[in-house]
Formats: sequence, C-alpha cells, structure tokens
Amino acid sequence: MAKIGRNEKCPCQSGKKYKHCCARKAEAARPRALTPEEQAKITLMGGVEAIQELAVKREAAVKEIGVFFFYSTEQGDAWLLEMTDCDCVQLASGGERLEAPIDENPETIEINWSHTFKFVEKKLQLTAYEDQSEMILEDAPAQQANAMLRRIRKKFSPEQLRQVHADPSEHAEQPSAA
Repeated sequence: MAKIGRNEKCPCQSGKKYKHCCARKAEAARPRALTPEEQAKITLMGGVEAIQELAVKREAAVKEIGVFFFYSTEQGDAWLLEMTDCDCVQLASGGERLEAPIDENPETIEINWSHTFKFVEKKLQLTAYEDQSEMILEDAPAQQANAMLRRIRKKFSPEQLRQVHADPSEHAEQPSAA
C-alpha cells in the first residue's frame, strides 16, 4: 500500500487534505508518549517492588532508575538512594518488606527520607535524620553507588539537579520531596 502524503486528498473521500482529516484521527488514536516525570513515577514504584522482592529472596542486586539507586543484599536488606541530595530510605530488612514511604500524585513524588548518605573509606555511611546517629553499611555496593553518583554529577548541571526537587527550600527544612 502506498503512503499517503499529508497534502493529498484524504482517501476517505471527504474532500479535505489528509493532514486536516484522517491524519488527525490516526494521531489521536496513537497512545501518547509519557513525560519523563510520568515515566519516573511508574518506574520508581516498579523499582521499589522489584528490589523488595529480591531482598525477600535474599538475592544481592543493584538497579538504577534516573537519579535513584536501588540495592538488595543476601542478608535481605534493601535500600533506595537518591543521588542528587544523597538521601536514602530502607525498603526491606532481614528479608521482610518495609512500607515504602512514598506518596505519589499526578504532579509529584514525595519520599519521606530517613537518612542521608556519603562515602567514607569506600563504604556507605548513613546519618539518620531523626537522631543524627551514624552507621556504616558493610554489605552495601558502595563502589557501584559511588560510580553512579559521579556519573549523575558529571551528566547534569547543578541547575538541572536542583530542578529535580519541587521546592528546594522546603526540602532543606524537611527531607520529604524528591
């Protein structure tokens, strides 16, 4: 079958040009491509569920989605790390799923982060928001997470990284927006 030119008469015999007739109908029938924000929402919860399942099975794994780094360990722990502000939250402990503190709506994703992280002597060190206590996660894939952090910071400008957060001033006061 020959391709119809946009400026040719429509094959439905309406007398209109194809671009003003059935081309519009065909375009409207095609599924709309998701925005990056919509894709992130879908893949974030999918990533959370996938890494929790691996933690329940006590399988070590890592996964990257946008600015998020997920990992699970053979001990059944799972964590979600956000690379722009170095926030994180535990998703599984000892092979048991934990409730993901994530609130989604059509415009935003809010995550109630429990810790910040940094790399100290090639290990992942966490600081709890609640009481400022620190701990080292010995079994964390720190090298892979640190490599992702460097890639993110190289790939995006500081302005682009700031735009990931809905309200940076609110985020500084209470670690909940992502």
